[in-house]
Order: sequence, then C-alpha cells, then structure tokens
Amino acid sequence: MTILDKIIARKREEVRTAKTTSSLETLSDSPLFHRTCYSLKDHLLDPKKSGIIAEYKRASPSKGLINGTASVKDTVSAYQHAGASAVSVLTDADFFQGSLQDLLAAREVLNIPLLRKEFIVDPFQIAEAKAYGADIILLIAACLESAAIDELAAYAHQLGLNVLLEIHNQEELERSPLQHIDAIGVNNRNLKDFSVSLDHSRDLVDQIPQSHLKISESGLSDPGTIRDLKSIGYQGFLIGENFMKTNAPGQAIEQFISEIHPG
Repeated sequence: MTILDKIIARKREEVRTAKTTSSLETLSDSPLFHRTCYSLKDHLLDPKKSGIIAEYKRASPSKGLINGTASVKDTVSAYQHAGASAVSVLTDADFFQGSLQDLLAAREVLNIPLLRKEFIVDPFQIAEAKAYGADIILLIAACLESAAIDELAAYAHQLGLNVLLEIHNQEELERSPLQHIDAIGVNNRNLKDFSVSLDHSRDLVDQIPQSHLKISESGLSDPGTIRDLKSIGYQGFLIGENFMKTNAPGQAIEQFISEIHPG
C-alpha cells in the first residue's frame, strides 16, 4: 500500500465520522457558505501579482515536521503582502498536521483566493471547503475515477468554487473530464513514492488545453525555474515547502519574488 493509498483510506474514515457530527444543511447555514468566491483566473493573470500560490504547510509524509511555529494568520498575511496570487492551506490532520480551523483563520486575513488543499473523495468535503471560506478546491486525479472527477467538479462549480485538477502524467490528463475544471496543476512530485522531477511539467505543458489555467506544483525552489516555466506557458506556481522550511516564510517569499524579475 502506497502513502497515497493510506491517506485516501484514512480520508474516507474521516468523512464518515464528519457526517455524524455535521450535515450539508448545517454547513450551508455558515455565513461564509454564501460569500462570492474570488476568481483564481483573475488573480493568477493579474500582472501586479507573481502567479505564486503560496502554501501554508506544517508537515508532510515525506519530510515530517517542516515548520511547527509559524502561525497561519501571520504567514498567509505575509504571503499576500509579498505579492502571492493565491494561498493554499493544508487541512489534512493525520499526515500534514492541518485543520479546517487553519482554513478559517486564513480566510479572516486574506482578500485573495484561498485553496483548501485536501484529498477530496466526497462532496461533503467540498461543502466544508465553502463553509470554511475556501475559494478553490483541489481534485487529485491519482485518487479519483473519471466519473468522480466530473461529479465533484460540477458540485464545486454549483457552489461557486474554482476547481484545480491535479495530474501527474498524460494518462491522468486524458481520462479526466475537464468541463467543470478551471485550472490544471502538474504535480512534479509522484504521490506514490514522493520522488520529484520538473520534467513532468515540461512534458505536459503542451498537452493541457489553452482554455485552462496551467499550474506547476511541487519541487519549485529556484526563481529561475519560475522564469523558465512561465516562458513555456505556465501561469501559476504552487510553492509551500520552500518557504515553510525557513524561520520566516513571509521574508522567504518576498526574497523569492524579487529574484524572479531581478533589477
């Protein structure tokens, strides 16, 4: 059983438990459930912003604890101030030490799009994302059948959320229905063994339809790489560990962005 298999099995247990303590009706009563979501496209393509989706992530299965001291509000506020186009917050507890409360805390201080970074397997999680202030949900092709991708994405659009589909190879792209997808993210990290290669982004960029935002995810630690990926067509860059592994993630992203366009 791969790490991804373990995460998904645990996620299904979590959803079953969550449904015993809450309901779609309860979630829809949340004040945030009825807010209009920020547009991921508008913010990614804003020339005044960097295209970076900056991630708040305490830990990961491959690295263990990354940063146990940086506060959610301080970190995401600094990301926003530095010029991030959007912010991603991990909400998985067992493997990433996150929570829905982290998402809520981020929403309180942000006026840019907020992504719930989660392993979504059920529409209930999408309703949770809306109720806790997300603008974007992530669907991971590696852990979803084609019909599930279409069903979950359609429901997210029904709620007014943006949908980011994560793929790792051409097979996942070709079998994924894209009607309700806003952005396609190429994960440079293999979720089965956690190896990283930027060749995934380079190989797949021309396969992604021009009608969809193109985002490169994971393993992005060099401003020069961002310049290269922009030059071949990527508009967004999901970066977390590179900032979170420092003592001051806000300063790290500010320095990183200044080096994307030096001078």
